[in-house]
Amino acid sequence: MFKAVSTNQAPSAIGPYSQATDLGNIVFISGQIPLDPETMEFVSNDIQEQTHQVMKNILAILEEVNLSFKNVVKMNIYLDSMDDFAVVNDVYASYLTEPYPARAAVEVSKLPKGAKVEIEAIATRG
Repeated sequence: MFKAVSTNQAPSAIGPYSQATDLGNIVFISGQIPLDPETMEFVSNDIQEQTHQVMKNILAILEEVNLSFKNVVKMNIYLDSMDDFAVVNDVYASYLTEPYPARAAVEVSKLPKGAKVEIEAIATRG
């Protein structure tokens, strides 16, 4: 059985999903977009600032379950334009240390609320 994870340090869910689900040894973090948790508005239209906010949102959820980016084993990055990949990759890398998690990065036609980037993560306590 899983437990829903919720923190007011990350944006509340904008649909019928949990910020994360905790299965005990594995935590699945729902895709995060660059919403400020206090205003529920985008932090900016700049891809670099959006990516920083997404990573901060993921970190807030990780911290809610006493984990950090060191516990993340897989991340998926969704971009509305692969032209932003290098900028997103640089910001993303600034939050992580080796060994890096497995990752996919793909371009999609649209993201929720018109975000430029969305990232989801899987973390483990093992």
